[in-house]
Amino acid sequence: MFKPLWALLLGTLLAATTASAQAQQEVRIGAAHFPPYTIRPERGEDTGLLPELAEALNKVQSRYHFVLVPTSIPRRFQDLKQARTDMAIFENPDWGWKDVPHVNVDMGLEDAEVFVAHREPGRDQSYFANLAGKRLALFSGYHYAFANFNADPEVLASDWNATLTYSHDSNLQMVLRGRTDIALVTRSYLYDYLRRNPEVAGDYLVSDRVDQVYHHYALLRPDAPITAEQFAGYLKLLGENGELGRIFNPYRISVLKHP
Repeated sequence: MFKPLWALLLGTLLAATTASAQAQQEVRIGAAHFPPYTIRPERGEDTGLLPELAEALNKVQSRYHFVLVPTSIPRRFQDLKQARTDMAIFENPDWGWKDVPHVNVDMGLEDAEVFVAHREPGRDQSYFANLAGKRLALFSGYHYAFANFNADPEVLASDWNATLTYSHDSNLQMVLRGRTDIALVTRSYLYDYLRRNPEVAGDYLVSDRVDQVYHHYALLRPDAPITAEQFAGYLKLLGENGELGRIFNPYRISVLKHP
């Protein structure tokens, strides 16, 4: 018994689609809590800028399928070493990666860490010039330039009078409640927070001083399924078609021109 032509064509199309999906190589991106880039991936929350970027990467090409693998700030080094992940993203080589084999890819994205205090009469930008004697609120696991990128919580607590949390919201609220003097916050997160909480926007004094500029890199395992050149090429395509700007510009993350 002969099958109708449409059935044969449909079967051929389904077989080709299945073969194409099977041919795709999986690229595992480590997803550690780093708001607004990645938000609570260990809880299965598919929010933040990284999921949007992974979706855009999957749409712009068909050779690879980018997936997120939950990790943590302290564990992400080991996960890359042990090939549990293929790539760490929104990273900087200064943040403890010296002894981890990797290849850098400049993502062409820049953010910054700024100081935030409670706005009070007579308080101006000079308040941020000297941190000595001030109580700091920091995000646990982050590497700060003022502390020579030493993320050891004991050192930060003893040498810098720091309280460490896992919440930028908590740190900003502690500033308003007088429980701490200065919070260091990622600029992208700060503007998202003020957008969500416009009633307190005028209560904060934000520093012109920048602790560090986050020039973001992707760090790939040397034997990752995708090469640095291939990944850089996909980022360039996303820059050219406007997807990087659509994802990152609303958070005041600078999208630089790719070579």
